[in-house]
Amino acid sequence: MSAPSRLLQEGEDIRPTRLIWVDWVAAAVAGVLVLSLRGWLADLYGLPAALLLVVGVVNLAYGGVSFTLAVSSRGGRVPFLRAVAAANMAWAVCCFVLAGVWSGEASAFGIAQLVGEGLFVGTLGVLEWRAGGLGAAPALDAGRSRPSARGGQAGPSAAPDTGRR
Repeated sequence: MSAPSRLLQEGEDIRPTRLIWVDWVAAAVAGVLVLSLRGWLADLYGLPAALLLVVGVVNLAYGGVSFTLAVSSRGGRVPFLRAVAAANMAWAVCCFVLAGVWSGEASAFGIAQLVGEGLFVGTLGVLEWRAGGLGAAPALDAGRSRPSARGGQAGPSAAPDTGRR
């Protein structure tokens, strides 16, 4: 089994404190680069400089929050980890929506950047969610069965699907 797929399995030991530091570095670097190179990136990406300003500021602000949480971490626990994970997953959705909205005007580099950032922060959000012992990420858990109060399986996959109706 590959390392990335192992990381995505429930019950694996992923340290939340390491993830929040990765989160901080990634957000800070992305924010500084996007803000510093905004004019050049606007031309390369075919996106408005104002949009890149917003993306850069959001990344820096998020980096500030994740840094604060990283230095506040104690004993392998990160405060507000569920909120951090949800924010990452929400930003991933924003990136994908922006890629769709700007797909007619942005260059391939611009779309690749938005989709790449969405994939990165979405994956980071899922890993943070699971590292916090929170189970499967909300969107990924939609069809999973859960134990019922009587100890059996309840939910969509309670009985095996035989294909017969």
